Formats: sequence, C-alpha cells, structure tokens
Amino acid sequence: MGLAVIDEQHRFGVEQRAALVEKGDAPDVLLLTATPIPRSLALTLYGDLDVTQIRERPPGRGTVKTALRTDAARSKIYDFIRTECAAGRQAYVIYPVIDESERADLKAATTMAEKLAKTFAEFRVGLVHGRLKADERDATMRDFRDNAVNILVATSVIEVGIDVANATVMLIEHAERFGLAQLHQLRGRVGRGAAASHCILLSDSSEAAPRLQAFTETTDGFRIAELDLHERGMGELAGARQSGGVALRYANLETDLPLLDAARIAAAAIIAQDPALEKREHVAYRERIVTRYGRGFELFRVG
Repeated sequence: MGLAVIDEQHRFGVEQRAALVEKGDAPDVLLLTATPIPRSLALTLYGDLDVTQIRERPPGRGTVKTALRTDAARSKIYDFIRTECAAGRQAYVIYPVIDESERADLKAATTMAEKLAKTFAEFRVGLVHGRLKADERDATMRDFRDNAVNILVATSVIEVGIDVANATVMLIEHAERFGLAQLHQLRGRVGRGAAASHCILLSDSSEAAPRLQAFTETTDGFRIAELDLHERGMGELAGARQSGGVALRYANLETDLPLLDAARIAAAAIIAQDPALEKREHVAYRERIVTRYGRGFELFRVG
C-alpha cells in the first residue's frame, strides 16, 4: 500500500489511523475532513501536516444562516418550521440523547418525536437513532429523502452521509451538549440545495453562549477548528488523545506562532541535509526524540 486515504478523519481514533498506515511501507497519508480535530490542526502548526483547503462551495448550493436562540423562542421556531414544510421543504430536529433515561435533564429524541408528531399533526414526523435496526433506520431515511417524511427527529447519527437537498431547516436542541466540529457536521446536512437554509441552535446555557455565538458567525471549517483547539486543547501530538491540554511549560501556541515558525524552518533545514539525524552534531537530537516519544513519534504521521 502506497497511499492511505482517510475520509471523515474525526470519526477515527489515532490508533485506528495508525493501524491503517502500518499496513503499508511508509505510505503517503491523505486526511479528508470538514473540521480538523485539535490534534491535527496543531500538527499543521508544527509543520507535520501539509494543508490544502477547498474554499469553494459546490455549485448550485444556497446559503446557510445560523442563529442562536433560547427556549423562549421555541414557538416562533416551530412556526418557522411549519412555514418551511408547508412550502414543500423539510426539516431536521436533533437531540443529544435517545431517551430520557440517559439524562433526565435533557430532551430526548424518542420522547420529543411523539410530541412533535402532535405539534406538527399536519406533517409526517420520522425518527432515527443509533439503536434502531438498520433496515428500520434506512426505511425512514429513504422516506425522508423522497419527501414522504417532512420532519426528521434524530440524534447525531445523521451527521455524515446524508444528502437531502430539499431539507432547509436544522434545529439542534441542547446545542451546548455538542462539540463545535459536530455542530458543523450537523449544519452541513442543510444548504445542499439551491434554497436558502437555516441552522438554529437552541440553548439556555449562559456558559456555552460565547462558544455557540462564535460558531454562528462563521461557516469556515478551519476557523471552527481553531475555536475548537482554543477550547479543548491540542491533545497529545505523540499520543492517542485527540484533544486536551499539552505539556508546554512556557510557550503558547496562540501567541508564539512566529517562534514556532522559526523553529519549524530550522528543523526542516536540518532534516533536509540529515534525514536520519546521523551527523555528530545531530545525534543528540535523535536520542532526545527517541527517549521522549518512543513509538509515539510514529503517531505524528497519522494526523
């Protein structure tokens, strides 16, 4: 194997990616993602990953407006969904848990699907989540694709692989329970057709409000990844954790980028002339790397 292509990179762990890469003899690795995980974004800063950004939207797609609302706006949001569905469009309503036994303080997909079926009695409401049998889930998704289901109640199970151009509304309940990358993936389920679309984050959390408001102000996956990196930390560059704090004693990646750039250029110059660090003046570098990182050094390669 000379090339490993990993799509939806954020859905795989570091060790999973490493297991794939190890099937080849130092293969090239191509990672595809809408929002790089904090660890991968940090690796681009360190120069261990080259980045290509596709900034153009696919042709024929409308804009997606994102708004943060509290529960006080619920009736207006429902009226908006009703208006969109009456015009022949479709909507997603997303919940963080399947049933209330998981978290009593959170609205759950199964319970709310029943309530929404009554609230939107003039429309057909469907439900999908990870515990449904595959054939039942697939049947509901086909009905939604064919516009036989107008409103789809779901968990994050629909965050990838769903392409319904007619869906124009994404309502995410308890938005504070989702990570920024996950919110971006969910938002990507609308705006896939020519009509203007809307993503509505519903949350009463004052603590999460700044983070969610920042999310509403951009649709740039890399900007969202930067916000995610700032919030969660970069994780272990030579380990399996994909987010979390990093053991830098003095440096700050947010404020010391010029220093990081200088270090990266200096390191690249050394590697260019001595890839194996075999020269006498470089042996200490190699020994330090091996001692500090061990096998973890190989994990730099998997993103």
